[in-house]
Amino acid sequence: MTKNPQPLHNFHIPVMGLAYTIDSPIRVAHYGISSVISIADDELIEKMNAFYHEKFNLPYQEISKKVADYRAKRITSYLNLVDKIVKEKFDNFKNELVESKEALENYIAILPNKSEIKKGLQSFIEEGMNWKENVKSYIEKHLSAGAIDVNIMTKLDKDNFEKNEQLPVIYNDAHAALRGFANSTTNSSIVLSAGMNPRLYSYFENFEDFYPDENNHLKKKITLKVSDFRSAMIQGNFLAKKGLWVSEYRIESGLNCGGHAFATEGFLLGPILEEFKQKKEQLIQSAHELMIKSLEQKGKRIPDKPLELKITVQGGVGTSEEHDFLLNYYNVDSVGWGSPFLLVPEATSVDQATRNLLINAKEEDLYLSQISPLGVPFNTLRGTTNEKIKQRRIQESKAGSSCPKKFLALNKDAEGNGICTASKKYQDYKLEELEANKNNISLENYEKTKQTITEKSCLCVGLANASYLENNIKIKGQDQGVVVCPGPNMAYFDQEVSLSKMIQHIYGNTSVLRNPNRPHFFVKELKMYIAYLKNDIQTISEEINNAKTKKLEAFKANLLEGINYYQTLFAAIPNFETIKQEITKQIEGYKNEINAIEIPKLQMA
Repeated sequence: MTKNPQPLHNFHIPVMGLAYTIDSPIRVAHYGISSVISIADDELIEKMNAFYHEKFNLPYQEISKKVADYRAKRITSYLNLVDKIVKEKFDNFKNELVESKEALENYIAILPNKSEIKKGLQSFIEEGMNWKENVKSYIEKHLSAGAIDVNIMTKLDKDNFEKNEQLPVIYNDAHAALRGFANSTTNSSIVLSAGMNPRLYSYFENFEDFYPDENNHLKKKITLKVSDFRSAMIQGNFLAKKGLWVSEYRIESGLNCGGHAFATEGFLLGPILEEFKQKKEQLIQSAHELMIKSLEQKGKRIPDKPLELKITVQGGVGTSEEHDFLLNYYNVDSVGWGSPFLLVPEATSVDQATRNLLINAKEEDLYLSQISPLGVPFNTLRGTTNEKIKQRRIQESKAGSSCPKKFLALNKDAEGNGICTASKKYQDYKLEELEANKNNISLENYEKTKQTITEKSCLCVGLANASYLENNIKIKGQDQGVVVCPGPNMAYFDQEVSLSKMIQHIYGNTSVLRNPNRPHFFVKELKMYIAYLKNDIQTISEEINNAKTKKLEAFKANLLEGINYYQTLFAAIPNFETIKQEITKQIEGYKNEINAIEIPKLQMA
């Protein structure tokens, strides 16, 4: 089969939590939709491997923790299974399109309006005569399944031990996950998030699939999730010096996103996208030259021209007009739609109770929390079962998790062993330390410190439980409930919808939004950054120094520069005509609000 080199859709489903997209490719890839699986939790992956082997009547061989390199092997086995299922479902789907005119018409309805493939398929139906044979040939030539992409958070690279002896670095969590992906049959991308990990990046050199073949094709590709151009250039060049090509830069809003929020220094999404638009060729040429030198030194095949590089974006997009604007104005290749798909049972793995909670979520229910043991702000939702269970334990003086998985045990205890800040062991120690110092601090400071210690949640379990609940898989160990990680955009989506309807919403053929008061995604992000700056000022005012003052001043200046960009942009573009006046008014209001913010300065004695 000759595969169409271009994806059928111009949106993708980003990784969400540990469980929420764990099997999304099985659900949607045959429609040509790409999605991303988290490969952080090998225990969840092994459970899903068993579940889908049984569901599709395939022989299953458990990979227990007693097996050497079990983490990598579990990931490889599951990805191979997903790849096999997706290929079979895709073949069956193509046959269905040929045999059923209704199925073909339904499929045409979910393709992008300007898609040449959509036009081609429509023409066969309109012609009527011999359409089956013609459609079969056309489908084989032009249709391709969506990608089975995977995600690794680069910071989750915990050391591992066997009988108290530290294993070599290649058995660290992220290294093993990378190896699991590299050894799989998938022809897809690994999405690296949470910043640069030089040691992990260097490990890519060990796998041939990341190097171009004789046709300049990469069987396995690297995607970097980035929040600004400078980061993209640094990381891309680092990998290029090792002969490795970054095939995609996935730009994500620093705050208007789901899960962990890696805020920029006040740089807003619009100006960031503008810089990528203006400097894309610099990224390509810089990396290409460095890669060629490295490939020559390694004696590997050298492509005669730069390989393909895509720019994609995600973070708070909620309307077809926003979607099209990003594609057409910033020339991005794809737009990520995450949180809205949590309300699409055909696409994501969410238990019904959590989905109901998401449906009823209002703006005030979605917040940037400090519950992550990573110490990174984390977008989540009030009222989750995890929150209720955690609060009950705190009230019973039993704060903390049993920490069964230890993926986030990245701190060190007194003996030098890994420990997670959400664990009972860590919190007991910190609370005892606080009690011993109680008489030396104010009551307000005491309560604040106690809250900081106990608010951490067990994300390893909480972000995995939804799949267990949805699929009736037994949950072992201490009850942690469910943690869910939607972005603020979730507040404006308030109904469970079909996959077809959500896709048609993305492409502007219908709308699933019932709340007319949804802010433009650029404006929403700006509002979040102002709140973030104010919180930063409040947090550090008591311990201000010149360095912190300069950082806050730069943050404020960057926000104002971003606002100037938006004012110029919205005055020039023809988009958003029905809401442009309101957008302009809101931006001007936020500009005044930022100007009124006073940055604290160190008072000289």
